[in-house]
Amino acid sequence: MSDIICVTSRSLCSGDFLDQLRRIVKAEPRYVILREKDMKEEEYRELAVKAAEIFRGSETVLILHFFYKIAAEISCRAVHLPLHMLRALSDEEKSAFDLIGASCHSVEDAQEAENLGADYITAGHVFATDCKKGLPPRGIEFLSSVCESVSIPVYAIGGISPDNIDLVRQCGAAGACVMSGFMKCSDPAVFIKEFEEK
Repeated sequence: MSDIICVTSRSLCSGDFLDQLRRIVKAEPRYVILREKDMKEEEYRELAVKAAEIFRGSETVLILHFFYKIAAEISCRAVHLPLHMLRALSDEEKSAFDLIGASCHSVEDAQEAENLGADYITAGHVFATDCKKGLPPRGIEFLSSVCESVSIPVYAIGGISPDNIDLVRQCGAAGACVMSGFMKCSDPAVFIKEFEEK
């Protein structure tokens, strides 16, 4: 499976979002993080149920974002959380999941996430990106430092493209997260191959 993680954003999707999700599943990224930060809880639940149906039988893992109670309710065994939410999770709440990811922005964050039981982390933003306009990227040295500081997989996020994926891999990252490329491409399978051919 690809080492590229799809991170969703309906607002960036040029066509029907669920149709794009179906195309992405067929392309077989390792994970898809359903990250719809503008959605209220009930709206997110409805989307998560529809997404879970699309992923049924697929080897690609659907990871719900932020709303861990919804994930537990609908028996989605993977969740991605901001670090402050992971801190607040009880051991019992964590036990509902086979895979827990956390967003990290420093070496200290990464080490804390690992100590709190995260199975993987995302680290960024590494390169300049429209999603973080005006904020300077943390860069490759930051990514290397994070990768060296933990034993769990680190996925780079922020401005990742086929042109810079080699730099990410050379830092020791397990892979990378990509949002706009997945949301805007007409053929996700071809898009993923661009990363694999580098």
